[in-house]
Amino acid sequence: MSAFAEYTRNIRDAVTSIFEGMAVTASHFVRKPYTVQYPDRTAVRVQDTLPFRYRGILEVDLEICTGCLACERACPIDCIVITCDKDPKTKAMNISQFDIDIAKCMYCGLCSEPCPTGSIHHTTEFEGADFSLESLIRRFVKDPIVAYKPKKGPETDPRIAPLLSRGMHFLDQWAQPGGEKPAAEEAE
Repeated sequence: MSAFAEYTRNIRDAVTSIFEGMAVTASHFVRKPYTVQYPDRTAVRVQDTLPFRYRGILEVDLEICTGCLACERACPIDCIVITCDKDPKTKAMNISQFDIDIAKCMYCGLCSEPCPTGSIHHTTEFEGADFSLESLIRRFVKDPIVAYKPKKGPETDPRIAPLLSRGMHFLDQWAQPGGEKPAAEEAE
């Protein structure tokens, strides 16, 4: 192949690729835009479109918080600060500080997993922008409060008590010396 033929083929390939690129660019002028004007012009609230297990900004329900500090210990970057002290007279835990620094939080969910009552959890809120870092510290305790003290055992729940007593009845029969596995009770 001659040098002139190769030269003209290179020019033709360059012009073809330029027109192909320009055709893709021009096609965007006639397409419907993908951009959604947030938040004014969305048909559905953005929070309603988020997945079920979405991890947004943390929220704390202090009515069921036991002050066990499990979430503070589990946080890998120390964005949770809890201050508790035990009242010597009543032996109740008093929570005087419960702060979460949203600017530090990486939304990993490690704090909500060990919580025995589920008082700390992620919400669907995701708009955390603000003008100062100080305003991104969420302070959940205004005045010291008494921590929640759950009742011990499943027998305190009225929905579980009948099941527990029935199960204990079967275990007592089975544990008798020479006893056999109890037959299933007939449906009443």
